[in-house]
This record gives sequence, C-alpha cells and structure tokens, in this order.
Amino acid sequence: MDFELSDEQNLLKDSVERFVKDNYSPEARAKLTETELGFSRDHWKTMAELGWLGLPFSEEVGGFGGTAVETMIMMESMGRGLVLEPFLSTVILGGGLVAEGGSAEQIENIIPEVIEGNLMLAFAYAEKQSRFNLNDVETSASKSGDGYILNGHKAVVYHGTTADKIIVSARTSGASKDKDGISLFIVDNNAQGLSRRDYATIDGQRAADIVFENVAVDASALLGQEGAALPVIEKIVERTIGALCAEAVGAMETANDITNEYMKQRKQFGIPIGKFQVLQHRMVDMFMEAEQSKSMSDMVAMKLELEDAAERSKAVSAVKAQVGQAAKFVGEQSIQLHGGMGMTDEYSIGHYFKRLTTIEMLFGNTDYHFKRFAALSA
Repeated sequence: MDFELSDEQNLLKDSVERFVKDNYSPEARAKLTETELGFSRDHWKTMAELGWLGLPFSEEVGGFGGTAVETMIMMESMGRGLVLEPFLSTVILGGGLVAEGGSAEQIENIIPEVIEGNLMLAFAYAEKQSRFNLNDVETSASKSGDGYILNGHKAVVYHGTTADKIIVSARTSGASKDKDGISLFIVDNNAQGLSRRDYATIDGQRAADIVFENVAVDASALLGQEGAALPVIEKIVERTIGALCAEAVGAMETANDITNEYMKQRKQFGIPIGKFQVLQHRMVDMFMEAEQSKSMSDMVAMKLELEDAAERSKAVSAVKAQVGQAAKFVGEQSIQLHGGMGMTDEYSIGHYFKRLTTIEMLFGNTDYHFKRFAALSA
C-alpha cells in the first residue's frame, strides 16, 4: 500500500520517535516498571506540553482534531519503545468514550483536563465471565432517587490504579447478555464502596480488579443515554483496537531489528548464526509478517473514519486477526532465535514478546476476530 505522510504527520512521527529515543532505553524502561506508578508523570506532562494528549479531540475543546491516522503514527512509534504512559487508556479509550457519548457539560469538564494532563481515565468493562463479549455485563446500576447505585466486579482495568475517574459499563435493564440496557457511568476512583486490587501485568504495565459495592452516583455521572451505550462502546473499542495494532507493528519492527542484530553477533561453529540459510529464511518470514501487519494497520486507520459501521467493523477484525497472528509468530521466533538469553528480564527482546502477547489478547484474540470477521462477512 502506498501510504505517504504529510509534512505535519512526518513532524509528529519525528517528535514521538525523539521522545522514545531520549526516554525509553531498555534500562530506563526497566526502572519505570519497578516504580509504584509503573510510568513517569514527568513524561505524561511532557506529552501534554507537546500537544499529544489533545491529538484526537476536536479543536472546539482545545484539541487538534487529529484522525485515526495521526493516532496510528503515534502508537506505532510508542510501540517501538514499549512506552508505559497510559495514553491508550486515558486518551483513546476513556477520552474517546466521553467525547463520543458525553453531554456538552461532561465534555467541557473532562476533555480539557485530559488534554492538559491533569486528569487520567480508565475504562472498566471486562468481567470474569465476559471473555471478549462487550455486551456480557452483569454489573448493575439501579435507580435510587435522582441517581444510581452500582454493584458488580470489573476485571483487568488497565491503569485503573492511577486513573482519577473510572468509566464503568453497567446494566440498567435487561438480561446479562442483552445488547440493550447497558449504560456508562463516570465514577471517582475514591468513591465510597469502591475497592481495588492493584497489580502489575505481564507486559510491565498496571491494572486493577475493581469491586463496586453499593456505590452511589448522581444523575450527572451517567455518560450518554441510559441503556444505549453499546454502540458507543463498540465504536471506541474499534478505534482502540486500531491503535493497539499500530503499537504492535512498531513493537514487531523493533523486535525484528533486535533479533537481526543479535544474529550478526552470535557465533556458532565459528561464524555468525545469521549466515545460516535456514535462519535467514526465518528472518524473512518475520519481516513479511510485520510488513503485512503494517499495511493492514495503515488500511484500518483510514477505514476507521468511515460512516459505514459494518465495513468499519470488518476492517477492524481483519487487522486484529492478522496482527494477532503476526505478533505471536514474530514474538515466539524472536525468543527462539535468541535462545535462553531471550528469556531473561535483563535482555529487551523478552519484553517485546510479552507486550505482543498481551496485545494479541486485548479486546479479542486472533481466533475471536477470525470468527467475528466471518460472521460480519456472511
């Protein structure tokens, strides 16, 4: 695919790549993963000052009106350094839900604070029984006076530890798997009745399991129309999948570079192992998987702007299936070609493998999206 970037897009790409080069050496990243936050608030403030946190939001609320293409450019470069800051959770996912489904007052109160770097968000959607089904929601929100009472348990809320506000999907009517009856609520992370179990994830980031026990919120916490949140959730999750796939492309390209360099230096029988033809063929296969994923990621970045929801959903599942398959292949082959060294925490390739493995599972694994694409195509 011929995908030429504009001058402004090239400047954005160069800016993010400089940030990653200056701040995300393997050693610097390792130190951040060991901190309580798991990322740097100084980095987050720098992202705000550079305007990155306002990239996808409209100019009316202080953003830059960027498209999915600009998001792809950023995420691909961030993937090369395995950036830890909660850009995806706060800006793309949480901010996207507010911008897409919120009232004018909610947008005015929340989005400028996100853009300034003063407010972090997280999206609590997954439950122990839901797997990848966005409408399998058992967390309940029952009417109480002018507000609601939330009860339920949300699992693996990425950056739920550090978010100031949690956006929660909860059922206001219907059975647990009905598509209608799902609502979104904005809940303070320190709300009475909310409890968290925080932990580090395998990819070095942070997540939380969150329990809501009679958490009271007023009517202003309702995000969008009651009982009609699923289309908004699906649209923003598709944008998030597009961003994740771009991140995976950057991570795969770097994993290939690291592995290729290792094969030039590692010697067996007196010669670099990169001289062995069978390993050269393996590297070609890894390169081709990354290149195919890059083309698919570029394609979906443009299709995410389509009004045709069915066409957009098909494109998202197609790229997630391809990228998931490629991420698994490139990650596993990188580890195998490094041998035992690839399994150590001290060497960077293992961290790329862990992040690629996580991306393959987030918002639907490869098998799930193959089946979803087939169903949408039927």
